[in-house]
Amino acid sequence: MATIALSKANLTDQVRQLRACRNFLPSLDLKRQQLLLEQRKARLQLAEVEQQRNALKPTIEKQLPMLGDEIDLNGLVKLKDVQFVEENVMGIMLPKVDRIAVQIAEYSFLAKPPWVDQVVQLLKEAIEVTIRRQVIERRVELLAKAARTVSQRVNLFEKVLIPRIQDNIKRIRLAMADSERASIVSAKIAKGKKAAA
Repeated sequence: MATIALSKANLTDQVRQLRACRNFLPSLDLKRQQLLLEQRKARLQLAEVEQQRNALKPTIEKQLPMLGDEIDLNGLVKLKDVQFVEENVMGIMLPKVDRIAVQIAEYSFLAKPPWVDQVVQLLKEAIEVTIRRQVIERRVELLAKAARTVSQRVNLFEKVLIPRIQDNIKRIRLAMADSERASIVSAKIAKGKKAAA
């Protein structure tokens, strides 16, 4: 622990630091609470997308049992382009899907069975849901990391900085009070010696 100067100037500085820490702590704690709320929202979005993704498989199995046939569907639906934007949420840049472009290959309506149209639509949905899920997972990770960092800062202020500054103020005040008492005692002794002489 660093030694501190036991002076009035340092006492004023420590009091100013304590005031600044106490003023800053509520806003930091509010940011932490808001980040945790955003994290909960992102987890709910992730659960919704996961539910959509899980609902696609039974839909495909139920509505399209003929997928087991020997029909080649490779290259029918391809991801063409994904555009992301960054969203600023309390100073954290989070990815967000702006646009998903899926390319559907040309196919002959006469050469393919009629249910291929439905397969194309379901594959397109599956691609979009998978990309959205990946982006939301990344958002959850970034929000969790930011919330952890802010929580560490809140704990630093609450459990380390503010108690340390309070202890410094207490030590400086005690030292100043002792010094003042010592000077009063020496002044009385000197006055007594002067009166006796």
